[in-house]
Amino acid sequence: MQISPDLFQPVVRSGPADTVVRPSTTYWQDAWRRLKKNKMAMAGLYTILVIALIAVAGPWFSHISYSDQDLALANHPPDSQHWFGTDNLGRDLFIRVLYGARISLSIGIVASLINLTIGVLYGGIAGFFGGRVDKIMMNIVDVLYGIPVLLYVILLMVLLKPGLSNIFIALGIAYWLRMARIVRGQILSLKEQEYVLAARTIGAGKWRILFRHLLPNSMGPIIITMTLAIPEAIFTEAFLSFIGLGVSAPMASWGVLASEGVTSLRSYPFQLFFPALAISITMLAFNFLGDGLRDALDPRMRR
Repeated sequence: MQISPDLFQPVVRSGPADTVVRPSTTYWQDAWRRLKKNKMAMAGLYTILVIALIAVAGPWFSHISYSDQDLALANHPPDSQHWFGTDNLGRDLFIRVLYGARISLSIGIVASLINLTIGVLYGGIAGFFGGRVDKIMMNIVDVLYGIPVLLYVILLMVLLKPGLSNIFIALGIAYWLRMARIVRGQILSLKEQEYVLAARTIGAGKWRILFRHLLPNSMGPIIITMTLAIPEAIFTEAFLSFIGLGVSAPMASWGVLASEGVTSLRSYPFQLFFPALAISITMLAFNFLGDGLRDALDPRMRR
C-alpha cells in the first residue's frame, strides 16, 4: 500500500523551539507541592506545629507551675480559672498537660533521631557491603525483630530504672530495627544503578558512595519511617508511664496524667479525658502527616 504525502503536514510552532513551557522543579519542590495539596497531611502538620508551640511557650505565660499544689482546690472541675480542672492534689491540669506535651514530644523526637542514626548506619552498611556482612548483620536484626518491641523495652526500663534519660535509651535501642530493614532494602535496589557505577569508575571510595550517593537518594522512605516512628514512641512512653515505668514524679508526661486520671475515672472523668485527648490528637496528626509524606515522596506519583 502506497502512503500519500498528503496525509502528513508539518508541525507549526507558535514560538521559539527552546521555549520553556513549564518551569523545572526539583524532587523536593515537587514533593512539597503535592504535600500541600493533601488537606489531611497539612492539617496534621499545622496541628503538630501548634501543639509544639503551645508546649514550649504556653507555660511561660502562666504564673502557676506544674508542681504547685493547693489541696483546697483538689478535684476542682474545669472553669474559667482552671481550664482543664485540677487533680487530686489541687494541681492545675491544663499546665500539667502542657508540660506533659514537652516531655512526650521530646521523647518521640529524640527516640526517632536515635532510630534514624542507628538504623540508617546499620542498614546502609549491611545493604552496601552485602555478602557475609549483610547476612550476619541482618540475622541479628531478624532475631531481635522476632521479639515484641514492647517486651524488651519494658525489660530495659526495669533494668535501667524509671527516668526520662533511661526512656530515651530504651526507645532508641528498641526502635531502629524497622529503619535498618527499610534502608537496607533501598540500598540494595540503588547500588546497581548507573550513577553508582559511574562513581566507582571515577575512583570514588565505598564510604563516599554510601554517604554521598546512596543514602541521600533513600531519604524519602527514611523521612516517612522517621515521621511514623514519633507517634509510636509517644504511645510507648505513655504506656510505660501508665504502668509506672515512665518518668518520675513530680514530672508529668501524658502517660502519667492518664494513669492518675484512671484512678478517679468514675468521680472525675475530666482528669483522664484531657490527657487522653492530647495523646489521640498528637498521634492522629503524626499519622496523617506520615501518610501524606508517603504519597508526596513516592516518585511514581510525580507528574
